[in-house]
Amino acid sequence: MLCCASESHTSPIEMKNHTQHSSVGKEVFEPAHPERFAAAQKSTWVSIFINLLLTIFQVIGGFFAHSQALMADGLHSLSDLLSDVLVLYANRHGNRHADANHPYGHARVETAATLILGVFLAALGVGLLVAAAMRLQHPGTLQAVSPLGLAIAIFALIAKEGMFRYMLAVALRVRSQMLVANAWHARSDAASSLVVVVGIIGNLLGYTFLDLVAAAVVGVMISHMGGKLALEALSELIDTGLNAEEVEAIRQTLLNTHGVRGLHDLRTRKMADNALVDAHILVDPKISVSEGHYIAESARNAVLKNHHVLDVMVHIDPEDDMQAGHNAKLPGRPNLLAQLAERLDDASLLNNRVVFHYLEGSVDVELYLPADAHDRARALQARCDELVRDDPLFRTIHIHSNHAQQ
Repeated sequence: MLCCASESHTSPIEMKNHTQHSSVGKEVFEPAHPERFAAAQKSTWVSIFINLLLTIFQVIGGFFAHSQALMADGLHSLSDLLSDVLVLYANRHGNRHADANHPYGHARVETAATLILGVFLAALGVGLLVAAAMRLQHPGTLQAVSPLGLAIAIFALIAKEGMFRYMLAVALRVRSQMLVANAWHARSDAASSLVVVVGIIGNLLGYTFLDLVAAAVVGVMISHMGGKLALEALSELIDTGLNAEEVEAIRQTLLNTHGVRGLHDLRTRKMADNALVDAHILVDPKISVSEGHYIAESARNAVLKNHHVLDVMVHIDPEDDMQAGHNAKLPGRPNLLAQLAERLDDASLLNNRVVFHYLEGSVDVELYLPADAHDRARALQARCDELVRDDPLFRTIHIHSNHAQQ
């Protein structure tokens, strides 16, 4: 398998020690993507501050305003606060450079954090839904909500919508899947706050049960968003590939590389905001190993340049091994040399350069004789043409001399 190393800022295979130590021996953290790390840290701290204020106002305000929906939304804000702490942890550890134990980097820390966040939100939503349903079974205990609850709910709605727009802009700028998920989580919070506003207004108009209905709806929204996040993260952890459009675009990039005759076994798998790609490319079977490696390097660099890909593994094939005969059953070079000497009945010929080509379940041979052996080369070529007509192993034997090549 031929694979070419990428540049230092993109290769996950480089095992360099990116961790520096201060004079007192303490580890100094250096993120692999400083811009993304800084933006994520800043937006997450903004979210922590806002969610902390909202949790306090909503839970305490909901308690004194007799609003179950507002308290449920406050618990939602509390879950956001906890998830923000999780994002901070994942952002720091997911941005570490590749090392000996993690040769592809730590990007999937973000994926694992998204999975944990999704499961937590799904469980919280189900809990809120069950609690609201149980209270609705006793309508006589329902209370009217204070207008203070409506004011807090409207304030929360405005704050969450503003936080969503800010966080999404940052996430798209730095291309972070986890930050995009966290931003849309903030949008779901804004939607749940809107439901709370409607429920409280209905309660104030005399429909006291609407506050609990709003709390139940908030629970459903939270659990739906959590389940969606968890399923997306789980699909990545089980190596789900890129969508068909992205795979086709990568396929065309590989096929457009000069020297690539065909392509098969193109496989992709997601890794946080990037992807890993494996591909088998077909090249002229008679070119040198170094030229084949150059074509592989060109194809790999083209994919890295034109697509959001972390690494590409390119395997060089001289033929389509999914269609051609299997070559693994053929003997190795020492055995081939012995059989060739037996067929030619002249072991001294093998003191010259001999090149074997394993193609279509058979072997093509190129035997290079000295420059002054062109007459002998012609005679030997005629003999070899007779030998290979019914030979089960050697398909062709070509005799070369400098005169014959001119």
